[in-house]
Amino acid sequence: MRITKATFAGSSTTVQQKPVRKLAEFAFIGRSNVGKSSLINMLTGNGKLAKTSQTPGKTQLVNHFLVNDAWYLVDLPGYGYAKLPDCKRAALRHMIWDYINHSEEMVMLFVLLDSRHDMQQVDLAFISELGEKGVPIGLVFTKADKQGPTALAAQVEKNKARLLEEWEELPPVFVTSSRTGLGKEDIVNYIGTVLETL
Repeated sequence: MRITKATFAGSSTTVQQKPVRKLAEFAFIGRSNVGKSSLINMLTGNGKLAKTSQTPGKTQLVNHFLVNDAWYLVDLPGYGYAKLPDCKRAALRHMIWDYINHSEEMVMLFVLLDSRHDMQQVDLAFISELGEKGVPIGLVFTKADKQGPTALAAQVEKNKARLLEEWEELPPVFVTSSRTGLGKEDIVNYIGTVLETL
């Protein structure tokens, strides 16, 4: 599959406010500063689609982007919550889980992880919660260009081994770089394959 067109379709704070047109949704989430906006822009070939920022925690709404006039790419707020007051943190958590629990059109949730580091407790807890709820997920390791191939492979394997301590089998795993385009084809083709089964 090729992404030929991606346009902003609306922002929401509750599932009731989602775009009226119901289409399959593939959502993306990660801790603040994991490179989510850059990844979305790389996947869609539109450098200005999702707003990138030096300040973590920029996404504070659920943003829908209409892709190829056929499905939605959904940009969720980060779950690592940049430096925010407790009330704002609670509101974002509620917004995220309202979408995950109640969006009937969500087909899959891609969880982004920084390929350079061990997964943090907040990552493990979030992924574990998704597993308990039976949410279909994919894992996306970002920023692959920031270290050499040997170090990258070792760190990704270490994180996969950590997950296998709790999971019987791993969800689909993708390794990406927004700078080089690594992983774009893998993710886009995977979404295309899933769409064909719907």
